Amino acid sequence: MSYGQGWDGRGQGPGPGPYGPGPYGMPAGGGWGWGPPPPPRPGVVPLRPLQLGDVLGGAFTAMGRYWKQLFGIAATAYGVAILVSGLALLIAWSAVREHFEAVIDVEPHEDPSWEDIRPLIVAFVVLWVVLVALMVLATTLIYASCPAVLQEAVLGRPTTFGAVWRRAWSRVPAVFGAVFLSGLVTAVPALLIGGALITLLVALAEQATPATVLPLAVLGMLALVPFSVWLWVRFSLAPSVAVFELQGPIASLRRSAHLVRGAWWRIFGIALLAFFIASVASYMIQLPFSFLGMFASLPGTVGAGPDPEPAELLVSLGAYFVFIVIGSMIGQIFAAVLPQLILGLLYIDQRIRRESLDISLAQAAGVPPAAPHAPPPAGPSPAGPPAR
Repeated sequence: MSYGQGWDGRGQGPGPGPYGPGPYGMPAGGGWGWGPPPPPRPGVVPLRPLQLGDVLGGAFTAMGRYWKQLFGIAATAYGVAILVSGLALLIAWSAVREHFEAVIDVEPHEDPSWEDIRPLIVAFVVLWVVLVALMVLATTLIYASCPAVLQEAVLGRPTTFGAVWRRAWSRVPAVFGAVFLSGLVTAVPALLIGGALITLLVALAEQATPATVLPLAVLGMLALVPFSVWLWVRFSLAPSVAVFELQGPIASLRRSAHLVRGAWWRIFGIALLAFFIASVASYMIQLPFSFLGMFASLPGTVGAGPDPEPAELLVSLGAYFVFIVIGSMIGQIFAAVLPQLILGLLYIDQRIRRESLDISLAQAAGVPPAAPHAPPPAGPSPAGPPAR
């Protein structure tokens, strides 16, 4: 049995059936002493139902062992996005430079001309769209690379940057679709209900002042936050499903909802802890770069004089922007990688608990499986009815 392309049972991957839990009830592989043998651990986590320490430790261990693949792909993705954004900025600057200088140099008692403001607005909107599209593509690639690394990390197998890149890039459309649809499903109901609530409040409060209607509308919107959070957790495993099981966007959302059912609070708590740790670490990473940027740009800012030219001001602040971009990119990489590794391990944990995936993983790793931890699932065997 081969392993490495996906855990869907249709191509390569452990176990038969659409989700491939593998045959149940295999022998535990012997033991010693008075208790059962410890569960096998060929990779970053033991092949048994995972505890909080296993999930966090496995994520940090995967980052340590496969940092070249994870951070290399993330740095490449964000680096290309930043370079293309910088090129777009230079093109926009060359196109609207005269209008920008005209707006800056206007006399205090005069208003800028609309003929000068309009090109600036158009350039800003175009740059914003380009930047958002590039960052979304880069983040989606990172979301796909984390499960691609975990496919080998849980088995303790080495992998290369090129192998992870090819596997992740091939799943970018499915991961993007899953993330986009989950965000749409999470945000649109809240926006529609919130808009209807605001309209109703305004219609019922013809005699009320805006100071009365606005707090009521805000409270109504906040009341929808738990519903949005519930939906987000329900679909939080969809990117992992899209990579591990080679599923499409809609099938990934359905599969994620199935795996999360009955474990919502546990997944919510661990995911919340993961994002908190990543946010704190990202801030701590960016902080020294901010100070270095301030000190590096201080001589140029002081020497620019009280009334510097726009180009002179941009040059003097160039060092600050460089340090800010570097710190932000490193912090963003860490903030994007760690939560996705943890969510990927939560996906594996749910499959171990529900489908005895640990047995198939032990087979793929060439180690004896641990003792069964739950009764076999009810219903017909994935391999079909027994022979008569």
